[in-house]
Amino acid sequence: MKAAAFTYHAPSSIAEAVALIATHGEEAKVLAGGQSLVPMLALRLARFDHLVDLNRIDELNTIEVIGDALVIGAMTRQSQVEKSDLVATSVPLLAQAVQKIGHFQIRNRGTIGGSIAHADPASELPAVALCLNATMELAGPQGSREVPAGDFFVSVWQTAAATDEILTRVRFPLAPPRSGAAIEEFALRTGDFAIAGAVSSITLTTDGLIADAAIAFMGMGATPLRASSAERALVGATPDEVDLTAIARIAVEDTEPSEDIHASADYRRKIATGLVERTLVQALKEASRG
Repeated sequence: MKAAAFTYHAPSSIAEAVALIATHGEEAKVLAGGQSLVPMLALRLARFDHLVDLNRIDELNTIEVIGDALVIGAMTRQSQVEKSDLVATSVPLLAQAVQKIGHFQIRNRGTIGGSIAHADPASELPAVALCLNATMELAGPQGSREVPAGDFFVSVWQTAAATDEILTRVRFPLAPPRSGAAIEEFALRTGDFAIAGAVSSITLTTDGLIADAAIAFMGMGATPLRASSAERALVGATPDEVDLTAIARIAVEDTEPSEDIHASADYRRKIATGLVERTLVQALKEASRG
């Protein structure tokens, strides 16, 4: 099949893109890497009268450290992040996660902002953004605003961005000293969306206590999810006294996995429990080396 007819727009600035979206409203759709949108258009699962292509907006293709955050432009390719030494040293979890996205052909076209704005609960970057307390910068007719990851993901493929706003940048806090992070996922085939996945981040005090813990899931609900109860159970403990198996079980209690042709809800819970434990083991080992 082919996409239904649409008018193509190629703005060269954020202001021009915002003006186009504001003018055409719900009849317009933003095109980033196109790895999700183009197949949907081709199969006519979605149709829009206007397509606003962001690929010519150079100011959206950036990777830089500003203050205490790694700031990545929404149109930065996933492959750029994967190969960036700056990302690897400043936010190691992001570098790990990008390597797990699809295949290299997808990462060559897919963008950081596109993946996050698409808000697929089974994808890696929304879960990483939630785990690291990233902040999304949105641009609209009224100016720009920032939305924390915890408020950004609303439901499957739905975010807090208004119909006349576009995601322009994502701010990831720099990894603090004595911290470690890890991501694990299970898929039927390499490159497939995860049936379940877990992301964990741990920071230790100079005395070796767990000062901060974050656990997030992919594929375990309508949005990426944080395991708040398990995180609270970790804070203040020493790594040696923590029962990570028990913590992983507590973490899964906060999830609401669906059932489909790939897995039952119980199967997803079982897989996710093991994945959480593995990520915590890796994160603690890395934090202890710091």
